[in-house]
Amino acid sequence: MKWKQITVIAVVLILCGYLYSKPVKGLIKPKVAKGTAGVVSGSRSSVANVTVEDVSTPAKTAIGAALAARINDLEGQLKNATGDADKLSLQKQLAKQWDDDNQPAPSAFYYQAIAQKENTFENWMNAGNHFNDAYKAATDTAVQPAFVENAIGAYKNAVKLKPDNLDAKTGLGIAYVNQTSMGITDPNGGSPMQGISLLLDVVKQDPNNRSANLNLGLFAMKSGQFEKAVARFKNMIAQKDELEPNFYLAESYKQLGMKKEAVAAYQKCKTMVAEPVVRQKIDLYIKELQN
Repeated sequence: MKWKQITVIAVVLILCGYLYSKPVKGLIKPKVAKGTAGVVSGSRSSVANVTVEDVSTPAKTAIGAALAARINDLEGQLKNATGDADKLSLQKQLAKQWDDDNQPAPSAFYYQAIAQKENTFENWMNAGNHFNDAYKAATDTAVQPAFVENAIGAYKNAVKLKPDNLDAKTGLGIAYVNQTSMGITDPNGGSPMQGISLLLDVVKQDPNNRSANLNLGLFAMKSGQFEKAVARFKNMIAQKDELEPNFYLAESYKQLGMKKEAVAAYQKCKTMVAEPVVRQKIDLYIKELQN
């Protein structure tokens, strides 16, 4: 199994531990008192205050000195480049290198810079997708608003270029829900229900759209609608039997108190991975349900 695949699987298992602590505002009333710390007020300054340098430093620590050396070399070349063509070429190399190193945050900023110079649908989609991935993977809440707001901006530009493209609508829908789940008010009127509506429209046009279905299932979980989540993930599995919907199906069954079904779903997940650490984590979930 490739390292990137192992990382994605591990993230799925780790993130689910606090999935339920992040209700989607507008879909379910958060059980927190007014003034609770951690709610981010709406502000465009969050975008301006987070730069590629801010996210590159921790990313270099994550990938280790050997891989970071290649990044440092490219950054040095970019800093000393004078021609626009040379700068663009180096930004593309940095975007790909960070992508290869499985670090979506710095990669997103470079894809954004590329899109600002080469206004193509593919470039804006690359930026939006990586900002959405960076938001999902981030543990630092101080940078999450910038990720989600930059994602919205990138997808809006993509939609302008291809108004009927379902991938762009899906990304924008996900970003809208992520934005308001953090308590950020979109000055342009984005809302969780607008995001859900976009995703539902995508599924109406393409019932097998994996990304839209997966995120509708996840948002159903966040809003406590586990029956709807079960139905969504079971439909996904019927179309294509993969690890991620099976894992979230198990989590949904667990929240519904359906222990037998949850154990069966977790056991199926074990057959889909070879990584010992991940299998051991699943065993812990099963043991918890059987006790």
